[in-house]
Amino acid sequence: METHSETMIRKHSMPFGTDITEDGVRFRLWAPQNRSVDLVLETDEGGKHLAMQRCPNGWFELTTPEASVGNHYRFRLDQELTVPDPASRFNPRDVHGPSQVIDPAGFCWTDENWTGRPWNEAVIYELHIGTFTPAGRFRAVCDKLDYLASLGITAIELMPVADFPGRWNWGYDGVLLFAPDSSYGTPDELKELVQAAHHRNLMVFLDVVYNHFGPEGNYLHVYGKPFFSDRHHTPWGNAINFDGENSRTVREFFIHNALYWLEEYHLDGLRLDAVHTILDDSRPDILEELAERVRAGPGAHRHIHLMLENDDNAARYLVREANGSPRHYNAQWNDDVHHALHLVLTGETDGYYADYADAPLKYLGRALSEGFAYQGEPSLYRHGRRRGEISRDLPPTAFVSFLQNHDQVGNRAFGERLCDLAEPRPLRAALTILLLAPCPPLLFMGEEFACPSPFRYFCDFGPELAEAVTEGRRNEFARFERFADPESRRRIPDPSDPSTFFSSKLDWAALDRQDHQEWHAFYRSLLAVRREQIVPLLRKIRPGRSRFELPDKRGLAVVWLLDDDSLLILWTNLGGEPLSHPNIPSVPPLAVSDPDVAAALTLGRIPPWSTAWFLIPAENMHGPTTGSRKTDSVHSPSSDLSGHLLQKGEGHSQVMR
Repeated sequence: METHSETMIRKHSMPFGTDITEDGVRFRLWAPQNRSVDLVLETDEGGKHLAMQRCPNGWFELTTPEASVGNHYRFRLDQELTVPDPASRFNPRDVHGPSQVIDPAGFCWTDENWTGRPWNEAVIYELHIGTFTPAGRFRAVCDKLDYLASLGITAIELMPVADFPGRWNWGYDGVLLFAPDSSYGTPDELKELVQAAHHRNLMVFLDVVYNHFGPEGNYLHVYGKPFFSDRHHTPWGNAINFDGENSRTVREFFIHNALYWLEEYHLDGLRLDAVHTILDDSRPDILEELAERVRAGPGAHRHIHLMLENDDNAARYLVREANGSPRHYNAQWNDDVHHALHLVLTGETDGYYADYADAPLKYLGRALSEGFAYQGEPSLYRHGRRRGEISRDLPPTAFVSFLQNHDQVGNRAFGERLCDLAEPRPLRAALTILLLAPCPPLLFMGEEFACPSPFRYFCDFGPELAEAVTEGRRNEFARFERFADPESRRRIPDPSDPSTFFSSKLDWAALDRQDHQEWHAFYRSLLAVRREQIVPLLRKIRPGRSRFELPDKRGLAVVWLLDDDSLLILWTNLGGEPLSHPNIPSVPPLAVSDPDVAAALTLGRIPPWSTAWFLIPAENMHGPTTGSRKTDSVHSPSSDLSGHLLQKGEGHSQVMR
């Protein structure tokens, strides 16, 4: 990483792609299969071909004064195939077009005092650049940053921006991993967005995809076969070669990509997509090595946060050092919380929801108190395969919770949001759990005002591939009962139809209507409670000492022990009948999901579909002032914490072991 403090220039130096030097532009390409490589510079007269020098270990290199910033270029392989730079910083004419020479020194940063924010403060807002605003550009997001800051968001998470084929895409089909997609704007415009966010005390995270390349425009399949492994396979074909012959260069390509986004774009963190499909038998594996390089690099000087999506629930990547800092990754997206709450709210038991159908509150309670609901138990959805690792000794901040995200909305057949699937009162009860639980919450764009527009799966591939994607997506739903017949599947929106993309843009006009304003106010008020009451407690929570119990089957009580022996307590009734219990605290709650809940609490009741949070100071946990109605149910802080909530033998408590 090179920096120049006088002008705040940020540049990541890497062995791939281009570099601006005193002698001209240096070009480097790794093409171990090829005999010769020519640099093709676009000029007004056509293409100018310059032979590149063959170097050891499959590299080709050329430094030439004939190239300059702004030039368009390609590489010609063995006098035949002409391809863009796989490490292109920008491809203004899409993935099949030429790359452009970009000088990172051309952007001068003004956020020199920004060192990020602690992970405990994270409230994450996931957004898709193309549909978040009508314009669908990086600069248009800047206009919404004050809105997000006032809502209580502390970090925006961008769905992948790496160059993808066509006019629109979710981003998970990227093929030029160093180039922001030109449909969103230029590299400098993305840097402007990051800088504008920092000036508003907002972090910026980026979703990156290191498990596969997209199906169109990836020329590495043709000339860079060492990038892929025939030993491992993924849902997208051969896996990335992280552990076979020539894998060192492949590993460096992805590690440099992570460092590039963090250093050259001054991002605050990355979310690694579907790492359970990254197959690597070496040690340290690529996930560990990447995190170690980040921690020793930009992470040594400022707050850098790394997140995983990992269906394997591999707790080993989330281990903390003795001082509480993450050894590798800060957190994992916790599907277990989402799946359990979604089932409770909607009653849906198709697909992976089947794993939670027998006792959703039990799984929810375990996820809130211990991290993962599945910590090695057999998964029905996965045909009995055991899923997960023990996570109960990790802090709750190691798990990002959500009720909606791009997958859980967009991978529905019609892209419905949760506000269209659940009644308002149950949804408020669930949100009061989500937004105040010790786990960092993630919101999906528009959910905070119950946006009426859907978020659907869309792409813009070439005709033959587009037809296959449309047919394949519709066939995916054949296993669901309501899409069993072909006619019902034909009604599923075509991902390639432009209307599928445009209908997914946020309907900001809805915020002018009272019902949507009320949802926005609800989110904002809970996030204020989180900022003022919950965040100061997070460093005090003792890992491994949380407990949950299930009173009367529809109720859930969770307690977190703090290092001063105070208790943070959640009580929720996720059923249609009132819940009464003598151990519901009688102290004033920190927050409730509906106005009528507070009055009912004084009578030892929680109304249907209601949630309440409490903080019990250590000095109130002895004798009749404890807030429990039966002082014989109050235990000393060193005893089983479930005793602070429920008398032994009462209710229907079930703690998974």
